[in-house]
Amino acid sequence: MNKNDIIIRIEKETEHREVENLIRESFWNVYRPGCTEHYVIHVLRNDPAFVKELDFVMLKDGRLIGQNMFMKTIIKADDGREVDVLTMGPICITPELKRRGYGKMLLDYSLEKAAEMGFGAVLFEGNIGFYGKSGFDYSSRFGIRYHDLPEDADSSFFLCKELKAGYLDDVTGVYLTPQGYYVPDDEAEAFDKGFPPKVKQKLPTQIF
Repeated sequence: MNKNDIIIRIEKETEHREVENLIRESFWNVYRPGCTEHYVIHVLRNDPAFVKELDFVMLKDGRLIGQNMFMKTIIKADDGREVDVLTMGPICITPELKRRGYGKMLLDYSLEKAAEMGFGAVLFEGNIGFYGKSGFDYSSRFGIRYHDLPEDADSSFFLCKELKAGYLDDVTGVYLTPQGYYVPDDEAEAFDKGFPPKVKQKLPTQIF
């Protein structure tokens, strides 16, 4: 991987469709037959919680190969406070370039920019095997619970990274996923019809 060939910058409005197609290709049949992530970002761009300054694309030799984005949300603390945090994603790298270090480069860059903007922490759903390499840990170790999850349920998917050291030191409470992530399946299906046809498959590794 030659870092000199890589540019990470803010997404341009003219790239929206290309980015949505990239996300579609990356997530297709991963978590469910087909995917909804490309419609999710289409909706989130118009959400008040969307952070335009943290809406990134990655290019290699001028070709779009990756993207990441952030949303503002809160932790409803047990002491009654509402603690401002970020959540992240969808984040992806084009399928043929996965597992080559591009994803970590994009992730680390975007987290650095979020920290420079003054945000205190990022919480989201992901795999500790990958995201742990960029400083994420289990949110339970910070005393933060995932909304609507039973106390005895596995929460190892729910991760957290402080962007300011000690930001969550005196915080315990419940994290709230921004409502914009919950898109109706019928709307996502209708949106997907505007893209080239792809075959949906039911795979044993899918969670939905």
